[in-house]
Amino acid sequence: MLKKVALEKILFLDIETAPLVYKFEDLDEKGRELFESKTRFQLRDDKTYEDIYNERSSIFAEFGKIVCISVGFVTHSSTGKQIRLKSFYHDDEETLLKQFSGLLGEHYNSPTSILCGHNAKEFDFPYICRRMLINGLELPETLNIAGKKPWEINHLDTMELWKFGDFKAYTSLSLLCHVFNIPTPKDDISGADVARVYHEEKGLERIKTYCEKDVVALIQLFIKMRGEDLVEDAEIHFS
Repeated sequence: MLKKVALEKILFLDIETAPLVYKFEDLDEKGRELFESKTRFQLRDDKTYEDIYNERSSIFAEFGKIVCISVGFVTHSSTGKQIRLKSFYHDDEETLLKQFSGLLGEHYNSPTSILCGHNAKEFDFPYICRRMLINGLELPETLNIAGKKPWEINHLDTMELWKFGDFKAYTSLSLLCHVFNIPTPKDDISGADVARVYHEEKGLERIKTYCEKDVVALIQLFIKMRGEDLVEDAEIHFS
């Protein structure tokens, strides 16, 4: 079935997020109260609200923001497949969301356009939509799923593809790359470092590089799932 999907119609993407406010104690009183209410069932004797905030604030669209969206396109050349990458990253979230929305509106706004990510149906796509609404932006057609029938939503998710209907467990992109023998570069940061790198080091360029490498891994995994050869390193063009 995956072989029937035209690769050039797919926009592969990944996002990186950081807390709006770096430390729990820096939230205003109402913010702390609402965070505690949202996460009260995660509180344990060995875990404080500060611990939960440090671990999870980035993944809540109400308490985090998008600092980078990286996208990848697969094109064809005389030597085979090529991967081209582009990133939208900025301290001002509204700016990068407008830029990303512009890309979708110009190139991925038709009924045949497809968005693909890893765990994107549960995280990336809804997070982008929520942050767009918070920033007062109109949702692009390819992300606006309200009222659409399931078969009208052109979203692919490599984690969902791997589940084959089994919804018991989360499988990371890193694990799938390992089991499919997809080489991944050793990075100087991981997802857990993004908040620190963003707030303490102002390291948007490092975050962008990390995000683009995840998009490459995503594309290579999708290609492997199609039963095709990986794209050669020389044919991967970073932004």
